[in-house]
Amino acid sequence: MNTDGYKICNCCVMDTSDPSIRFDDNGRCEYCNNFLKVIAPNWDTGPKGLSALMRMATAIRNDGKGRDFDCIIGLSGGLDSSYAAYVAKEKMGLRPLLFHVDAGWNTDQAVGNIEKLVDGLGLDLYTDVVNWDDVKRVQVAFLRSGIPDQDLVQDAAFFSGLYRFARRYKIKHIITGSNFSTECCREPEAWGGYLGIDRTLFADIWAKHGDGRPIDGFPLVDILVYKVWYQKVLGMKVHHPLNFVPFVKTQAEVELEQRFGWQRFQHKHHESRFTRFYEDYWLPRRFGFHKRRAHFSSLIMTGQMTREQALDRLSCPEMDEHFLEQEFEYVAHKLGLTVSELQTLFDNPKTTYRDFNNKRWLIGQGANLLRLLGLEKRYFR
Repeated sequence: MNTDGYKICNCCVMDTSDPSIRFDDNGRCEYCNNFLKVIAPNWDTGPKGLSALMRMATAIRNDGKGRDFDCIIGLSGGLDSSYAAYVAKEKMGLRPLLFHVDAGWNTDQAVGNIEKLVDGLGLDLYTDVVNWDDVKRVQVAFLRSGIPDQDLVQDAAFFSGLYRFARRYKIKHIITGSNFSTECCREPEAWGGYLGIDRTLFADIWAKHGDGRPIDGFPLVDILVYKVWYQKVLGMKVHHPLNFVPFVKTQAEVELEQRFGWQRFQHKHHESRFTRFYEDYWLPRRFGFHKRRAHFSSLIMTGQMTREQALDRLSCPEMDEHFLEQEFEYVAHKLGLTVSELQTLFDNPKTTYRDFNNKRWLIGQGANLLRLLGLEKRYFR
């Protein structure tokens, strides 16, 4: 990262590695100001939040009468989705179907956590196993493209699989672990935080960097389909119950450990081996972007971490060098590449999604509309 004119927020740890970040006259960044002005005044986990949670639960139960399940929860084995499953069953009294998409990168710890929650909560689990050959080929095409947004492939598989299944079986309500407590500072788009599943972008990257063979086994539901057709026309609803209950990261980890034997991860998103490699190695070393800055900043804003603690964690890699070298080899071999071939992709010229056909402008208009309507409070750019 170019350090000329470098600046860091004096309240959180977001900095000018986000090339579009802005600061006020007091040195506070726009993410902090958005939290103070937009999120905090509209976020209640006390009696008001509990009342809203119970209204949500009642509506979901009423719609689910006579059905095997009244909602569906995408479960990764990570903290947020695991705690959402616990809240849905034990605090809301719902009958959720747990839904997991296996895109080939699960850690053993994530698999173990899923099994413990299924057994401990007494819920059914459906696992959608994505065709690994297709996942691998799409992932390699994205690596060849040179863009920062390498986790779009897994995200597309996860969310497309979930929405497609819910649509097929007419499950109207989706419970998500997305929340303000640990995610109020959204990762900047420049860091690989593209705003949803864009079939236009996928198609152009595949046309330019794919192998020319079909990828029929890779699920891909465009953001306009699940945001407009599924939700606005067909009435599918996405709920965020963790925004209505006290959700403190360390306390939630302890609670899940004590109740189910669930095991905590060293850091957010470490339930996926590829995401862990991407966020801890590929993104910071190739582009100079550290998603931990956004993760830690969320915890700072919500009073779960001090700025000094975050700066101390950021002063060294999350995983040691020997482990990261081993993961580089593992990822290369799993993708059918040699270590030198993956290194060549790492060294290739950098690009962004703007170098490919996309409909980002249309997605951005939709995100802005949601903010104007008060349906989205996090800061998107």
